[in-house]
Amino acid sequence: MDYIFQRKIYQQMLDWKEQNHGRTALLVEGARRIGKSTVVEQFAKQEYKSYILVDFNKVSEKIKSLFDDLVDLDYIFLYLQNAYRTTLRQRESVIIFDEVQQCPKARQAIKYLVQDGRYDYIETGSLISIRQNTDGITIPSEEDRIEMFPMDYEEFCWAMGDTATVPLLRQLLDKKASLGADMNRQHMRSLRLYMLVGGMPQAVSEYLGTKNLRAVDSMKRKIIKLYIDDFRKIDKTGKIGRLFSSIPSMLSRGVSRFYPTSIVKGVKTEKMEEYLIALEESKTVNFAFHVTDPQVGLPLSEDRSRFKLYVGDTGLMVTLAFWDKSFTENILYDKLLADRLPANLGYVYENLVAQMLRSAGNELYYYTWPKDDRHNYEVDFLLSREAKLCPLEVKSGSYSSHASLDAFCQKFPSRIGERYLIYTKELRKDDNTLLVPAYMAGLL
Repeated sequence: MDYIFQRKIYQQMLDWKEQNHGRTALLVEGARRIGKSTVVEQFAKQEYKSYILVDFNKVSEKIKSLFDDLVDLDYIFLYLQNAYRTTLRQRESVIIFDEVQQCPKARQAIKYLVQDGRYDYIETGSLISIRQNTDGITIPSEEDRIEMFPMDYEEFCWAMGDTATVPLLRQLLDKKASLGADMNRQHMRSLRLYMLVGGMPQAVSEYLGTKNLRAVDSMKRKIIKLYIDDFRKIDKTGKIGRLFSSIPSMLSRGVSRFYPTSIVKGVKTEKMEEYLIALEESKTVNFAFHVTDPQVGLPLSEDRSRFKLYVGDTGLMVTLAFWDKSFTENILYDKLLADRLPANLGYVYENLVAQMLRSAGNELYYYTWPKDDRHNYEVDFLLSREAKLCPLEVKSGSYSSHASLDAFCQKFPSRIGERYLIYTKELRKDDNTLLVPAYMAGLL
């Protein structure tokens, strides 16, 4: 059964349509298999009289060649209407360029198509090979961009038929009120299911259709293989894929940064930068950059040579962590379901919080500094709120000590707003620190 899920990005697309009236095209960026094409086509069906979807992964060379010469736009529109057996109506129709990175000339044509003004234009793309595919062309300035992510926790709840939980959690967080231990256990059970299934629509559909985590794991493996195949298209050596696949093992070591040279050796700095840029542009990962001087303007002191990497979808990370083993050997499924995740698997929660923060529109930053000659303090994530910094520390269990948070707040007392410890128990206050259950992380 094919499920159509409610996605928050739909409202952003609606805002674009109502505010721009065709003055710009809309580019929806995101990793493959997160549901871009589905939501864009759903939007076209509901908000326009007619639409044409040009999937550049499948179209003929003839259709691609239409955009080599833009002298006669009338001919292009007539050809598309005939090829897709669809009548376009002026200011009431939209043309979708799906996976537009596969046809750079079509993306370049957006400038002139928008200026023509007859129709609206929506592009989708992962932009994984944007550098290779845009040599010699002009990227249009008549383009608004919005970023799409895997389904966030609220969207996952919607898919499960639950529309009440997250609005209630927002109210509780605003009031700093707790539901108590019993309700917290129920919410954590729901969150753990989200961690295991993830937010890839195909994986969620598989769970809804089968209620079988083995089948879900198999679907996630197909998605991961697709990503690795995509990486090979721009790096035949497989090094980008190895960097991606190494994220769980690197996180599990608890190191203060990602060391790419320990994964792929003998690579020149310039080439390594290309690999990392390709990973970033694939939207399959989330980068968290170290800051040298934590203050409200976090990007001002980001150190792009020092970073952590997280898998964009925690469900995929759970599968990737045991990639070389069968489903039955993936202890994360058993441990998470039973709520017995040991400390050495706490990186799963760190990856989850990174995903939840990014889905909520936050860029990721962290800060680490020496505690003594052999140890460091580390604040896992930093948020900028109004004129203050909000530091976050992530724990995988009920453990509620927060030495790093305390040390950070003592180091920069005038810069601190709210301070948060993310853990698995109910919401409560511990002196100046707000202890927040993990399912509320995306609401901070």
